[in-house]
Amino acid sequence: MKNIPKFISRFIGLLILSILLLLVANTVLAVVIFQQQFSDKASYSSSPYKYTQNIATHITKTEGNYNLDEQFMEKLETDHVWGIILDEDHQKVAWQTTNLPENIPLSYSLSEISELTLGYVKGYPTYTSEIEQGLLILGFPQKSYWKLIRPTWTYRFIANTPQILFLVLTVNLVVILFIYLWFSGKLIRSVTPIVDGIKNLPAGPRKTVREKGVLLEIAENINQTSKVLEEQEKQLAKKEAARADWIAGISHDIRTPLSMVLGYASQLSNSSSLLTEEKSKAKIILQQSQKIDKLVNDLNLSSKLEYSMQPMSRKRIELISLLRKIIVEFLNNDLEEKYSINWQAEEASNTVFIQLDVELFKRAITNLLQNAVNHNPDGCNIYVSVKQEEHAIAVVVEDDGIGISETQLNQLKQSSHYMISRDENLDQRHGLGLLIVKQIVEAHEGNIFLAKSPYDGFSVKIEIPWNSSSEYQ
Repeated sequence: MKNIPKFISRFIGLLILSILLLLVANTVLAVVIFQQQFSDKASYSSSPYKYTQNIATHITKTEGNYNLDEQFMEKLETDHVWGIILDEDHQKVAWQTTNLPENIPLSYSLSEISELTLGYVKGYPTYTSEIEQGLLILGFPQKSYWKLIRPTWTYRFIANTPQILFLVLTVNLVVILFIYLWFSGKLIRSVTPIVDGIKNLPAGPRKTVREKGVLLEIAENINQTSKVLEEQEKQLAKKEAARADWIAGISHDIRTPLSMVLGYASQLSNSSSLLTEEKSKAKIILQQSQKIDKLVNDLNLSSKLEYSMQPMSRKRIELISLLRKIIVEFLNNDLEEKYSINWQAEEASNTVFIQLDVELFKRAITNLLQNAVNHNPDGCNIYVSVKQEEHAIAVVVEDDGIGISETQLNQLKQSSHYMISRDENLDQRHGLGLLIVKQIVEAHEGNIFLAKSPYDGFSVKIEIPWNSSSEYQ
């Protein structure tokens, strides 16, 4: 699959974008959570240390007694914070708030003071601040803070924290990428036969797609479609073979009686014993029989070209001489004076040689000339030109006759076979002659183009591939 690298790169890009968005989202979420957790819902929530220091600055000592402003005393009660002051000489409580819990000790040893400075007293997280000749201790509600009593980290760990975080992030990214590639690889291995099966549906070769995995239903549908297409192709091949056999059979069956009609009509038209009127009728029968004979031959040739049953006998031919010969033969075939053929090929300094099946090419050019005659009963000028292009030789046959409407021209271009039998306004005789020309040109790997001529008539351009290095001398 040519698109697999692109497929993988898109998913990797999506993965990287997802990780970046995840990091951003987590960062934003962390900020929001911290703001919510440490928002000043209670006046002490932002920093209990600062809260304690602030209270300490408002404690005064007069005549051996400690006093706190009434405003701050009410603040402690509102915040459900109790406080005591330990005398530095006796380690006993020298001052306390009115909301002091009953289980709080009133005297402390040095070790107990050390403990409460770092941690808790009876489950209350405590924070301290030094004051005059004493130590202020504030106890906050039991579920207000969680304190690490003995956090100890090696200096090496703290110093290497950025590298450790980077290593952890890298390992996480590698693990995520590995998991992603593993799963995407499995997906690609299951998608590849599906894509190949779809690509092979139009032209084949069709293979059965393994019906397994998460794409089981798609594989089943592809296999069913493949079977339907194969059956349709078989039926179509049978129909096409039957049509070809029918045309060949009809052509064979018509030839024998038609040859008799042609023979007798020719004799009658030249018989001296018949009246002039009877000879005229015999001549009409002869002409119409010849048209039927030509039509049968055209049908047979078209069928052979369509199914590649017409043998190709190519040889190296000088093109301009061949075209002149075809035009002269057409002119000598009782062409009426109201029609003229103008040769417009410039005299080339060198001679153009091209590989052609002479008989088929002659048939194509003759059909184009006859087509111009058939569709211009009042006469016209026919122009034949040859142009040397980079990789092709173009032969153009055009006229200045009645021309063709845009609607008819579009119908001819859009129809793959030029047999517009469903349109009563479009002369069907435009069809079979052009069909044979198209088939002959395609047998030579060429192209055909239909257009209005510069003379307001009809123009047909055929291009035959041509290698100037080997065929131009």
